[in-house]
Amino acid sequence: MRCFGIIGYPIGHSVSPAMHNAAFRHLGIDAIYLKFEVKPENLRDAVFGAKALGFVGLNVTIPHKEEILKFVKPVGIAKLIGAVNTVVVQKLEGYNTDAYGAMKALESAGVDVEGKIALVVGAGGAGRAIAFALAERGAKVIVTNRTESRGLKLAEDVRKVGECFFHPYDRLEELKGRIDLIVNATPLGMKGFEQKLPVPESLLEDVVVFDTVYNPLETPLIKKAKERGCKVIYGIDMLVYQGAEAFRIWTGMDPPVNVMREAALSALK
Repeated sequence: MRCFGIIGYPIGHSVSPAMHNAAFRHLGIDAIYLKFEVKPENLRDAVFGAKALGFVGLNVTIPHKEEILKFVKPVGIAKLIGAVNTVVVQKLEGYNTDAYGAMKALESAGVDVEGKIALVVGAGGAGRAIAFALAERGAKVIVTNRTESRGLKLAEDVRKVGECFFHPYDRLEELKGRIDLIVNATPLGMKGFEQKLPVPESLLEDVVVFDTVYNPLETPLIKKAKERGCKVIYGIDMLVYQGAEAFRIWTGMDPPVNVMREAALSALK
């Protein structure tokens, strides 16, 4: 049996095991995918322990997506982004499928980002992936983050591929009426985290709202955006598409995307 898993802290919210195990069953693959709570100080041991145990693949979530670069070699766009969410364990290679997943979710919702002004809230692993992907596709990206130094650094990095600026988190009200897309790339609203809006409610007017949080499906941001008539994109879409791309990297097989989506939705219910 081949072993796969996801590491994060906390990890209770993850429905990735349901999604990947459904895909393995559907394709008749003898494999199992488990979730492991790994504290930051134990990350190195977890990575090399998984390698010693013969694991094939790992997904990486909050708060390890950047720190794991100390232990794996980034491949492709992960080098540019500086964050990894998918690891081929025996080669210690790190990939970023978050960027693909986010853009696929936007594309599936019929949102063309070229020439649009996008506000990315959060400068962690997910925020980095999405900011780079948006800029590469011709969006003008505005990054905001509670820790200003991290936000400024991300904006500087993203300017290597496109337009990107930093805006202070405590002055977001100034952006009212000036943005087309809001992406929440923070854990605000996630099960086990603070249940509050990541942006002022006044910004939720005539914009597309994309919340990368998927558990719960209806986050405070998604609920409020729908109340105010905004088009919304659910985090579950990004989860499924990034997971499908990870599955492809690990197995070389076409992932059963619809099977993965149904399993993830069932797990959330």
